[in-house]
Amino acid sequence: MENEAQTAPRGLTAPARWALQALAAVCVVLGVIGIIVPVLPTVPFLLVAAWAASRSSPRLHRWLLTHPRFGRPLRDWEEAKVVPRPAKWLATTMIAVSGPVMVYVAPAAWRPLAFVGLAAIVAVLVWLWRRPEHRPGA
Repeated sequence: MENEAQTAPRGLTAPARWALQALAAVCVVLGVIGIIVPVLPTVPFLLVAAWAASRSSPRLHRWLLTHPRFGRPLRDWEEAKVVPRPAKWLATTMIAVSGPVMVYVAPAAWRPLAFVGLAAIVAVLVWLWRRPEHRPGA
């Protein structure tokens, strides 16, 4: 079995590696909470966790990529930037519901900022729908 120290990414200072490991751990916890709490997204947190772990903790990164439930979507994203169509529709639906609510509940003084936020979210949706839905050749 490989020694963890031998496989640790090079070029990072210890504090930077610890910060990335902490970010990965927090994102894993938030992702797990997102399974239970419908408003909290799971996959974006796990994507950030996988990114941070890939730079700081090979063992956590390997665990995330081989996880029975989340491993495949994380590998699909990491290897081919694939976002399945059901995920796109879920994101679109959540934004279609939460975006207008965000604008409606914003205080009048903050409403212009809420519209800017809504425009940014729509830009993210455009980007999201341009991602492939399947791996090449699948």
